[in-house]
Amino acid sequence: MVAYSFKKRFVTPILVGLEPGPWLPGMKRQTIRARRKRHARPGEAIQLYTAQRTIHCKFLGESVCESVVPIHLAVSLASVSITIDGHALEAEAEREGFARADGFRNLADFVAFWNEERPHEHDIEELVEPVLIKWVPKS
Repeated sequence: MVAYSFKKRFVTPILVGLEPGPWLPGMKRQTIRARRKRHARPGEAIQLYTAQRTIHCKFLGESVCESVVPIHLAVSLASVSITIDGHALEAEAEREGFARADGFRNLADFVAFWNEERPHEHDIEELVEPVLIKWVPKS
């Protein structure tokens, strides 16, 4: 089983997303992560935490990995280019929907987050070769 840790700001959207049923606004059921030796595989259980490896660690719940695909993000101060598994999200509404699915209020919040996290590194792909991991609630 693979575990993922999240920043405090994502706890509520993750907890809401662990509830059964279709995805609804306000839910987080995906994460962008750097490539690593071993990510979850489709069908495999995932453990979700906040503040993992600290004294404030809290187990949020378990889910099931739905998919792991490559993602390319190019973030500037005011915009973002997103390509998921070779498919570019060209329409503003697509990028907005992606940002909301990733637990952000809107696309501007998503862009601000990435600029805070990596203020001098605008092409995230070159730095961490990210993947998009999606999950579904455990039944």
